[in-house]
Amino acid sequence: MNNIIELRRITKRFGAVIANNQISLSIPAKTIHSIVGENGAGKSTIMKILYGFYTADEGEIFVDGQRREIRKPHDAIALGLGMVHQHFMLVPPMTVTENIILGAEPGGERIDYQQAEEQIRKLSNDFGFDIDPNSLVENLSVGQQQRVEVLKALYRGARILILDEPTAVLTPQEVEEFFKILRSMREQGKTIIIITHKLNEVLALSDNVTVMRDGKVVGERRTAETDAAELARLMVGRDVLLRVEKADAQPKEPVLSVRGLKLRPDAAVSFEVRAGEIVGIAGVEGNGQTELIETLAGLQHATAGSFALNGNDCSKLSAREIKELGVAHIPEDRQRRGLLLDFELTDNAILGTHYRAPAVSGFGLLDDHAIEEKTKRLIRDFDVRPPNHELTARALSGGNQQKLIIGREFDIKPKLLLVSQPTRGVDIGAIEFIHRKLVAQRDAGAAILLVSAELDEVLSLSDRILVMYQGRIVGEVDPRRVDQEEIGLMMTGGKK
Repeated sequence: MNNIIELRRITKRFGAVIANNQISLSIPAKTIHSIVGENGAGKSTIMKILYGFYTADEGEIFVDGQRREIRKPHDAIALGLGMVHQHFMLVPPMTVTENIILGAEPGGERIDYQQAEEQIRKLSNDFGFDIDPNSLVENLSVGQQQRVEVLKALYRGARILILDEPTAVLTPQEVEEFFKILRSMREQGKTIIIITHKLNEVLALSDNVTVMRDGKVVGERRTAETDAAELARLMVGRDVLLRVEKADAQPKEPVLSVRGLKLRPDAAVSFEVRAGEIVGIAGVEGNGQTELIETLAGLQHATAGSFALNGNDCSKLSAREIKELGVAHIPEDRQRRGLLLDFELTDNAILGTHYRAPAVSGFGLLDDHAIEEKTKRLIRDFDVRPPNHELTARALSGGNQQKLIIGREFDIKPKLLLVSQPTRGVDIGAIEFIHRKLVAQRDAGAAILLVSAELDEVLSLSDRILVMYQGRIVGEVDPRRVDQEEIGLMMTGGKK
């Protein structure tokens, strides 16, 4: 099989850090090729070199068997490469057509929108995208916005498509639809490179897989000849537990009691979470889970109903007052709700408890030594890398940002733990670590309410599962006995 891409002995340094160390890999034409590795393994860096965002310090790039100089994205686009980033680069108030042609407008000074629209509609139909070129991007779902990003690359003539964590923000249903599109693109002669850490998706979709660790290639496999356990071992350098190991829950008295809490004008929820259990919320994103968690954390208020902690009504309390009662919150958006990105780890380690001991001394001043010691302890206990308390939160990978937040919230020894998307964008070693820490909190007597878009995560961590649809609880299931088809139907408003 002909290789459409060959990278030979690529090295890239950022100061003293070697992000890519003598990387060599080959991508066969008309295949789906996965590149996997933990956060910080160098997989995004090597693809950004291929796409011209970075220039390699050493090594060579071959496209179609010829050595190429790719020093900026324009060079890559001219060679037929396109890249879709994890965080979309779209202008929400503009139409699909306007977003796609931005920077590549047809017709010179007088833009020929009709020509562009016809071309985009044809591309959408050819690959089964089901996107209206006249739709406003702000009215599209996340899955549809991702298709617009892919269409943008195809409109510019991409025959080699690089996708960075393409399913990180998609629902399970959107993932399956997206995979159909990618398989169709492969059948029509496109070559697709996927950067990911989701091994089940690698095994379901790709033809070949390259594994990276610490800036090096540590393994290359035909996907049909490997399995999740081997790939995880290559990624992390040790055997990884791919399932959650936990004893049966020993639930005690109710900690959280929710009664008729109105999250939307025509929908309310009622349920309980007891000490020593994990209650999972299953549901397609956008069905009220965010409103529920943020209401319980005091970040917004419901229009009706109430919730109580250990019998005390908390419905009108502030976020600080709720935290003082022993409620920890791991938010779904760690960068917007969980961290001050341009502040040091020492500042982020005391968010929410910054006004009391040990952060504050007896004189009412910040105790820098105590704060530094606490931060170093969290970094050590929760394996935050690199272990430098003077770094800003922005300098950490997503997985290490998440571990810092989890360490900070667990440190208050919570009675109730509100956990939303705990492992989103987190690599496989950190997922295992976070799951183990959550089970330990449960076993220590905490009541845990878990929201995750990953149905497998909800099924493996939860002791009970509530299914949420359009702001309502539509059923409760036992994760040990539930039929996945049944829970999937409940998540979309249907019944078996």
